[in-house]
Amino acid sequence: MKFAAVRSIALALPEVEEGTAYGTPAFKVQKKLLARLRQEDVLVVMIDLADKEFLMRSKPAIYFSTPHYDGYVAVLVNLKKATGGELRSLVAAA
Repeated sequence: MKFAAVRSIALALPEVEEGTAYGTPAFKVQKKLLARLRQEDVLVVMIDLADKEFLMRSKPAIYFSTPHYDGYVAVLVNLKKATGGELRSLVAAA
């Protein structure tokens, strides 16, 4: 999945605006971070910790964390392996 597809998914949601966060493209709702590109093929998505743990256990090839994000309400998404349906659900939930 390419970031352009993520952009289409995010901007189709109500009140989502495109901007930047930490120098990377990001999507926000009322100035609150929803998701941002971390690096070319990794998306950071804000999500409940329990949901984050479930996703990482159920699909570790797609959803993961790094020490920087451990214990934080964000999951990292491998865009090369994520499907449009998975990202649509995840971004809408965020």
